[in-house]
Amino acid sequence: MFLSVFDMFKIGIGPSSSHTMGPMVAASRFLNRLRHSAFHPTGVAARLHGSLAFTGVGHATDRAVILGLAGFEPDSYDADAAETALAQINALRQVSPDGLGALAFDPEKDVVFDYGPPLPGHANGLVLLATDAQGDVLVQETYYSVGGGFVLTEAELAAGAATEDGAPVPYPFKSAAEMLAMSKSSGLSIADMKRANEETRMSRGALDTGLQRIWTVMRDCMDRGLDSTGILPGGLSVKRRAAEIHASLQAERGRNLTAPHVINDWISVYAMAVNEENAAGGQVVTAPTNGAAGVVPATIRYWLDHVPGASETRVGEFLLTASAIAGLVKYNASISGAECGCQAEVGSASAMAAAGLAAVLGGTSEQIENAAEIALEHHLGMTCDPVKGLVQVPCIERNGLGAIKAVSAASLALRGDGTHFVPLDAAIETMRQTGADMSEKYKETALGGLAVNVPNC
Repeated sequence: MFLSVFDMFKIGIGPSSSHTMGPMVAASRFLNRLRHSAFHPTGVAARLHGSLAFTGVGHATDRAVILGLAGFEPDSYDADAAETALAQINALRQVSPDGLGALAFDPEKDVVFDYGPPLPGHANGLVLLATDAQGDVLVQETYYSVGGGFVLTEAELAAGAATEDGAPVPYPFKSAAEMLAMSKSSGLSIADMKRANEETRMSRGALDTGLQRIWTVMRDCMDRGLDSTGILPGGLSVKRRAAEIHASLQAERGRNLTAPHVINDWISVYAMAVNEENAAGGQVVTAPTNGAAGVVPATIRYWLDHVPGASETRVGEFLLTASAIAGLVKYNASISGAECGCQAEVGSASAMAAAGLAAVLGGTSEQIENAAEIALEHHLGMTCDPVKGLVQVPCIERNGLGAIKAVSAASLALRGDGTHFVPLDAAIETMRQTGADMSEKYKETALGGLAVNVPNC
């Protein structure tokens, strides 16, 4: 199954890829279905289930569904236009998506949070309905937001379809072992194999332009976070800290008075800047999710700004390598906190970043695989227990530590020859098994861990 670099790195909005982006994408897909339907509905409604219900308000799931039914999409999201649309929807009690006309929709009544058992397919389920003037259901579809902005209908999930396969690719590795074997036999790097696969779907120019856009959005998001101050929305009164920390670090530069470990503060502040923007509902790139969006760009920024010889011309190589690792994790386990806890989000992101950094630092394919394994192994068992269901505590700082682990993992791997005891495939399978065994309280429900042991307001 082919997973593109642009499947793993999607441009969207915060605070959550599975709870915000996914539901908005589902609503957009539902509108497209209605546009091709023989029915002529007069109203729409939504029911949120499982994790989407329990932490939906904190993750702005209801807002995402409302805007999605109004025609908004994550990739082209305009914050000012969204605020105007929400005011109109609340005033008129209707949405008016292109090609469907005005549809009755009362946000207070037509977005239902169902706190019963989750739907059978996945912890992140939602049902979208189109009704006639009498309230009878004309069209109904169940969607599952399976992490990283990926959305499947009930039928697609049952069929095991995450994305269309399309034309065969030259290097169809489905495991790290296959990836290493293909790299050895072809003489190509992981990034080169990934590039060859991508170029069966698009031109080289389109690929490079897309990769540059991904990095530009990542960098701009980080820069906004490094400049922004104030209190994050949601009711926890969490203060933005990245700007203040960044200013302090800049003031210390050149004094020769700082300890070597301060580099960790630079790495952390880059990640925190991204995740503060995500928590504020800004534009981010899933990497592989919104909750883990800071790890990869922070590691790239560390490399560019602090490592001699780094060049932006090789950021594409970093992203291609990272996406190859992300594809292995998604295909063989999960990148969803609602499925496997934060090990699947920040753990996966750290493995991706470690692999990308090892690649641009000149690592062999074996060293790159080792770097990814070290990073993932040392996130195994990490729970997802966001306080008040917000992607703030412990998520923002956790991205900083994930990036630090990525740098350490890459450095350790490059000190060896690539041989190591635990294969990446074993770490990925262990993560999957651990997630299956993990209590639902610790999988993005805000029903356990820090979420119940820290005051919510």
